[in-house]
Amino acid sequence: EKHISIQRHLADLEKLADLKEGEFSMAESQNTDPHGTDEKKPCPLCPEEKFKACYSHKLHRHLQNLHWKVSVEFEGYRMCICHLPCHPVKPNLTGDQTFSKMGAHYHCIICSATIMRRTDMIGHINRHVNKGETESRFVTVPAPKSSYEVLKESATDVQVLPNHSTPHKTDSYFNPKMKLNRQLIFCALAVLAEERKPIECLDAFGATVQQPRNQFFILIMGLQWAKHLRSSVKVTINDCNENSVTMIQENCHLNKMKVKLNTKEEDNDEAMGDGEQNTDTIEVTKMDANVIMHLRSFDFIHLDPFGTSVNYLDSAFRNVRNLGIVSLTSTDISSLYAKAQHVALRHYGCNIVRTEYYKELGARIVIAAVTRAAARCNKGIEVLLAVALEHFVLVVVRVLRGPSPADDAAKKVRYLIHCQWCEERIFQKESNMVEENPYQQLPCDCHGSMPGKTAVVLGPLWSGALFNTGFLRRMLFEAVQYGLDEVQPLLKTLVCEAECTTSKHFSTHSPYDENKQEECGVYIKTPNTSAESYLVHGKRKSEEVIRNAAKRQKSENSAEHPAFYYNIHRHSIKGMNMPKLNKFLNYLSEAGYRVSRTHFDPMGVRTNAPLAQFKTILMKYSTPTYTGGQAEGPVHLAEDLQAGEQLQAPADGKAEDAEFLEDKSGVAATMFTEAYPTHCAAD
Repeated sequence: EKHISIQRHLADLEKLADLKEGEFSMAESQNTDPHGTDEKKPCPLCPEEKFKACYSHKLHRHLQNLHWKVSVEFEGYRMCICHLPCHPVKPNLTGDQTFSKMGAHYHCIICSATIMRRTDMIGHINRHVNKGETESRFVTVPAPKSSYEVLKESATDVQVLPNHSTPHKTDSYFNPKMKLNRQLIFCALAVLAEERKPIECLDAFGATVQQPRNQFFILIMGLQWAKHLRSSVKVTINDCNENSVTMIQENCHLNKMKVKLNTKEEDNDEAMGDGEQNTDTIEVTKMDANVIMHLRSFDFIHLDPFGTSVNYLDSAFRNVRNLGIVSLTSTDISSLYAKAQHVALRHYGCNIVRTEYYKELGARIVIAAVTRAAARCNKGIEVLLAVALEHFVLVVVRVLRGPSPADDAAKKVRYLIHCQWCEERIFQKESNMVEENPYQQLPCDCHGSMPGKTAVVLGPLWSGALFNTGFLRRMLFEAVQYGLDEVQPLLKTLVCEAECTTSKHFSTHSPYDENKQEECGVYIKTPNTSAESYLVHGKRKSEEVIRNAAKRQKSENSAEHPAFYYNIHRHSIKGMNMPKLNKFLNYLSEAGYRVSRTHFDPMGVRTNAPLAQFKTILMKYSTPTYTGGQAEGPVHLAEDLQAGEQLQAPADGKAEDAEFLEDKSGVAATMFTEAYPTHCAAD
């Protein structure tokens, strides 16, 4: 029977006040009003100690204001607030459970649960509705079941629950903003599948579970891998949540794929599904991600937990095969982007501050953690791709076994010296000697002219390259082959950024031409070479010859892109109109510097030019916002002071301005020169 606090009308509550305790159920079945007297009546939902018996008009106000107004409605019924001692309360220090401390609560009409807060009760009912549990044994008319919705992405169907796009209103959340991330990972896997076949790949988090709400994020990467790459890959999708595993199986059947279920650490496999049109089989496992990565070896591992992935790095690098790929997606952007600096120190062991290049700083933090985890397993890494966008940080690395690659990679983890005045930055030099003032390594002279501590030491960070040009070109080729139009502009930007060239110099080459030998890093693959000829299992000497030759060609013919970038708006001059970004890139290139745009910042410029020269060229080609000798004089004077002005000043206008400043504003000019020293005059 339903609880007495669940009624359809307010009059039904008033009828309960006339009944005795034993007559409540009988009156509900007969719908009669046995008594109609004007005697004092108790509240049916409050104990006698809380609300004493009163007359009908006072009881009506009490029921309406205290119980009915704060009720929760569902299918025509009202779940009123209840003050009866039916909700257990923890005893106090003396062991007594007094009625005065008895909390108000609600009774669920579907599962008979007792919930304290009204907002929690509403969320509890919504979760029942989203799961399709809308039928109650108290409701005579069955409620319609909520149907599943089927979404399609990259020719792969995925089954989701209602309100899938709102994480706070559903238990299964499908994030369409991560589509770019999924396509980048697919292209990386497609490149690896061309190098050797077949490969065993693991999606360690098939549906990421968020605690404490037990909300899981639906991921369809494993389905896309198996559906498009087919026999080239052997896909394993893992998750530790029972509901997530069930939904993964349903999505596999929806895409007409066989499912091999493995729920234990032993080899207990169960084949499911018909697979009439598609003979591909996906293995679904139900165990902790650390456990499965400790038990089995894989060629490709992708980690996409909720938040940071540092808890799974040691397991990922323990059994990953040589020359395999590990990709990880970190969504803890609040710590990586220096919004929660204490969390970054706790998770990654890095000291960071908010800078203009905070996105690249976050990517280098993750790579440094990956490098240290791989080095603990006597493995080195080669960074193939590092992308930091608004919602995630994606890092893709290739694994190189052996202590020598581990030592080489560990040496690239250094500290960064960052000037807080002019935002100049430089990686700290490798040295066994103790340096008295490490801030002298900065190109600027803020540490000598400014009082106090002008710079901070950040890190440890990854100081090597963030991109592999050959691998990115092959990813672009695979994106074109599979028709992934959304990711192609980003890959073109990444190729230009890796080569540190502008988009007008971008050219598309075949991914398997001879130029690939000097850019691909580890593998050397000529057009006449097959996958079996250059990768022989069990012969380490042949692998060492291939690796050494590739490293030698890479060191001879390739140059790493400059570290970090400058935001053109951050260093603009007040009162001056700066040039267009593409024109400014041409000006830097004509000055003899390497320059490119960056995906980290739409207005960022990646260049090897020092910050002083960057500001000089920016000021040289900037035009004043308004005319007037008084306005232009100090700006050009500052320009002369900082750059040393190798250009001659115009004869007429500049001379008149100088005379005006000398004769009529000599004091102001002197104050300006003293207030703005040489190194920061452009600011």
